[in-house]
Amino acid sequence: MTKSPDPARLPPVAASGIRMLALDLDGTLLDDAKQIRARTAAALTLLRQRGIKIVLASARPPRSVRHIHAALGLDTWQVNYNGAMIWDESVRQAVFHQPIKPETARHVIELARGKYPEVLVSCEITDRWLTDRHDPKLTTETGRLFTPDVIAPIAEFCVVPVTKVLLLGDEGRLAEIERLLVEQFAAQLTMVRTEGNLIQIMDRRVSKGRAVQQVADHYGLTMEQVMSMGDAPNDVGMLQLSGIAVAMENGWDVCKHAAHWVAPSNNNDGVLAALRKFGLCE
Repeated sequence: MTKSPDPARLPPVAASGIRMLALDLDGTLLDDAKQIRARTAAALTLLRQRGIKIVLASARPPRSVRHIHAALGLDTWQVNYNGAMIWDESVRQAVFHQPIKPETARHVIELARGKYPEVLVSCEITDRWLTDRHDPKLTTETGRLFTPDVIAPIAEFCVVPVTKVLLLGDEGRLAEIERLLVEQFAAQLTMVRTEGNLIQIMDRRVSKGRAVQQVADHYGLTMEQVMSMGDAPNDVGMLQLSGIAVAMENGWDVCKHAAHWVAPSNNNDGVLAALRKFGLCE
C-alpha cells in the first residue's frame, strides 16, 4: 500500500522563494524510454532563463549525464554517483570527490566474491569504468551507453581511491551480500539498492542531500530555496532537506513519505506537474 506524504511535513516556503531545482534522472526527469518530455524540457528552459538553477542529481557518472546536461543547455554543477562527486561540466572536472579507500574497496569485493563468486564487480574511478568481467546482458543504464574503460584483474586497478563499487547479480544472492556488507562496513560505507539486481557502494559520508546542499551553498542559496524531486531511497536525503520536496508516483514508498507532494509518474509528465502545482510555471 502506497504511503502518503507526512501531513505534518508542509512546505516551509512559498514557491516564489525557490531558486534552485535538484532533479533526479532515472525514474524522475527521464521517462522509461530515458527521454525528457518536450513540455518538461521547455518548462525547465523557461525557469533557467528566469535565473533558477537547474541541478541534475544522479547515481550516474558524469559521462552518462553529459548528453542530458547539454540538451537542457545547463551551465550548473551536477551531482554524480549519489553525491560522491560534484562535477563542473563546463571544465569537465570534479569540484568535490569523496571516494572509498582502495583497501576498503578490495575488502568489499573479496567478501562479495567469497559469498557469490559469479557476482559482477565494477569500480567507477572518477569518470572511468573498470571491471574484471563484462556481461552486456547484465548491466546498468550507464553500461547500456558505454563499454568499460579497463577490463583487467581487480588487483591491477583497485589500488587507488574508488568513487563507487557496483555489484550486479541475482537479487536473492545480492540481498544476502548486502546484509553481510551492512554488518561489516556500516561505519565506513553507504549501500544503496534502487534496483533488485544492483548494489551501489560509496563512502559513508556520501549522500545526494549533502551534495545538493554543497551545490546550493556554492550558488549562495539555502536549502529552503531548493525544490527537489526524486523517486528512490537515494533521493530521500535531498527531499528531507529541501524547501519543497516532490516524489514521483512510480517511486518507492520511503521516498513518497519524505515528500510534500506526490506527482504523477515519470511517464506522465510528473516533473512538469510538480512545477505547475507549486506555481513555478503555467
